[in-house]
Amino acid sequence: MNILDTIGQATIDKVQSERPVPRFEPGDTLRVHVKVQEGNRERLQVYEGLCIGRKNAGVNSSFTVRKISFGEGVERVFPLYGPGIWEIEVVRKGIVRRAKLYYLRELRGKASRIAEDVEAQRELIAEQAEEAAKRPRREKLKKEKPKDERTVRAVKGGKR
Repeated sequence: MNILDTIGQATIDKVQSERPVPRFEPGDTLRVHVKVQEGNRERLQVYEGLCIGRKNAGVNSSFTVRKISFGEGVERVFPLYGPGIWEIEVVRKGIVRRAKLYYLRELRGKASRIAEDVEAQRELIAEQAEEAAKRPRREKLKKEKPKDERTVRAVKGGKR
């Protein structure tokens, strides 16, 4: 292992400790939360679409997500370990027999659908449930009841 591989592996380990990278393949539907900076503000933008390819190159790994926005196909390449990616969620698993799904660019409508892998979807749901159980729960806010009749009428918008 040379020095570049060592540095790259350290970067990958650091990113995976901050946010776990899920297992996904081409054909899976992903929801990618991306940090977008507009002026001084920073916000999260969700990009949901079909993963049509992955490039595994250590710290330079990337994946391509395709979605249809207002009737136009939009593809975006994301760096897997980039600082701009907040979270990657696997929405559903798909069954494909190709590593690159570039042929979907020419297909329209129902022809461009990918079959769902039901068994893998069950495993994914079980895995996500285990992760959710490990995370601390947020307490629900309790709604306070109005104390007198006037407050109830004011809340409901009614008159006496």
